[in-house]
Amino acid sequence: MNYQSKTILFAFLCISMLNQLYAQEQPNIILILTDDQGWADVGFNGSTDIPTPSLDKLASEGVIFSNGYVSHPYCSPSRAGLLTGRYQARFGHDCNMPYEGENDASIGTPLSEKMISEALKEQGYRTSAIGKWHVGDHPDLHPPAQGFDHWFGFPGGNMNYWGYPANPLQTIYRNGEEVSQSELSYLTDDFTDEAISFITKKEDKPFFIYLAYNAPHSPDHTTKKHLEKTKHIEYSGRNIYASMVNAVDTGIGKIDSTLVANNIKDNTIIVFLSDNGGRIEHADNRPYRGHKGMLFEGGIKVPFFINWPEKIIGNQVYDKPVISLDLYPTFLQAANIDTTKESNLDGKSLLPYISNKNKGAPHDILFWRSVGGFEYAVRKGDYKLYKSAYKNKTLLFNLKNDSYERYDISDENPEIIIKLEAAYKKWDSKNIAPGWVDPHPKNVILEEKRLQETLKKSTKGK
Repeated sequence: MNYQSKTILFAFLCISMLNQLYAQEQPNIILILTDDQGWADVGFNGSTDIPTPSLDKLASEGVIFSNGYVSHPYCSPSRAGLLTGRYQARFGHDCNMPYEGENDASIGTPLSEKMISEALKEQGYRTSAIGKWHVGDHPDLHPPAQGFDHWFGFPGGNMNYWGYPANPLQTIYRNGEEVSQSELSYLTDDFTDEAISFITKKEDKPFFIYLAYNAPHSPDHTTKKHLEKTKHIEYSGRNIYASMVNAVDTGIGKIDSTLVANNIKDNTIIVFLSDNGGRIEHADNRPYRGHKGMLFEGGIKVPFFINWPEKIIGNQVYDKPVISLDLYPTFLQAANIDTTKESNLDGKSLLPYISNKNKGAPHDILFWRSVGGFEYAVRKGDYKLYKSAYKNKTLLFNLKNDSYERYDISDENPEIIIKLEAAYKKWDSKNIAPGWVDPHPKNVILEEKRLQETLKKSTKGK
């Protein structure tokens, strides 16, 4: 071997060693998403009936976001925003998937949108999607096409917890192959076990896991084992719902123990949040107004924390508004990835803010749009504007004085309304029309009609 060949070989070995060292320094990332879980359905937000000791422990070790929002008040659009780091209205994903079954590849988050998984995979991460997908029903839009090396879950939006396939959207797949019923027990536990299996694979690459539990979304299914921990709750509906939440908590505790046992917890980021506010039945969004589907705080403010022992000081509560879109750039910065290449992201890395290096706020203004503007909301500073189809009125709240949105101050502040509506129109000019529609507008009108009819029947006198 001549001198030039030796020099090239030595350089190659050095680069390989540096790349391996760099990969080891990059954090593992576990993004945990629950489905339709209420603000007050975790102990770290004040729940007193649902035991969530594992989540409470991880939250206390990290940073709790007391003003943590998602970008949409219901499932599929919220997930599209989370995974792309962009307002989903940018690419017309304002609505849930159509309910008629498998759709064509034009319906869902398009492949032109670069997901977190793709950005991390480019930097050497091994990537896994586990659980509920619901951002593209067609096989061309399933996780393997969106940067995930490994996939275990179902494509659609709703699924029983025993894994019985009803149609292609309600079938459990592993890497495109249907999973045998004999391999499944209770989906919440199955998703936990799959995540642990992925974590414990002996590879020298950091990992990214998108663990999207379908709990506690309906149907209300649980096991006797999980129900044992919530038997103190007398109301049966809340009892079963609480058991579903506790099953998630138990699973996350097992994942946490696995990280400790493999000596990788310190350099693993865990983020936990719900995809939207709690569902109308059995969930608890108190003290906030509204529920899933609404742009009141109860529909878009969610339980939300980040844990990274090696880099983030624990026992913190961060009270400035943040949004699920922020996670994409946060993960990129944590992994030492150049974020300038992702200049179209709408989120901001939260690391400078929660480390107190930047004492400002991540966002001056936040926006929400549902079904192409059928409803929309703007939060700027203490003020929140909500064009509500439920109330057929544009509402205004001062969240500093009225965080529960009880007092509409729109009539007294027309100038603020004008400014916030102008800001919304400017923002919305960069969006596109929804690529498809869902029944949300019809459901909103029916819900409000039922409310008013019930009030009328139950009220007497002036």
